[in-house]
Amino acid sequence: MTEEIIIAGFGGQGVLSMGKIMAYSGVMQDMEVSWMPSYGPEMRGGTANVTVIISSGRISSPILRNFDTAVILNQQSLDKFENSVKPGGVLIYDSNGLTRFPVRKDITVYRIDATEESRKMNSPKTFNMIVLGGFLKVKPIIKLENVIKGLKKSLPERYHNLIPMNEDALKRGMEIIKKV
Repeated sequence: MTEEIIIAGFGGQGVLSMGKIMAYSGVMQDMEVSWMPSYGPEMRGGTANVTVIISSGRISSPILRNFDTAVILNQQSLDKFENSVKPGGVLIYDSNGLTRFPVRKDITVYRIDATEESRKMNSPKTFNMIVLGGFLKVKPIIKLENVIKGLKKSLPERYHNLIPMNEDALKRGMEIIKKV
């Protein structure tokens, strides 16, 4: 089993954190992982993406051109990465701010309104965990308990009190993701 994933959006959306949590979760599940971030010089608002590979076998290279799954969080990322999803792959997107939606017919497309849901939950910082929950529903390659362990590993201890809120966000993402 090998899953090659791109998560792409703006800096400040938790793109890199989501990838890091996925990678730690894979490690907690005794998988081989690769986490390769890419971002502009801006602290917030610039483009950011991360490539994550989770595999039961050795990973030969962290550099990818095509992906099994793309998690898309803004228009620029959709424009850049929609055609990089392998035929038969999955594209998950948050519709907030999109002016054009995915058009490919050879992939499975899911919509998750994580921006709207994080506002409803009065917790905008859990946006990325809602998205990750949606991913886990569609691609259950990582167990939820390992994601919680990954959260504990990636969050500084002073923020461990936020783990229950993040777990709720993960579960909510699993509930609201919809096939388009």
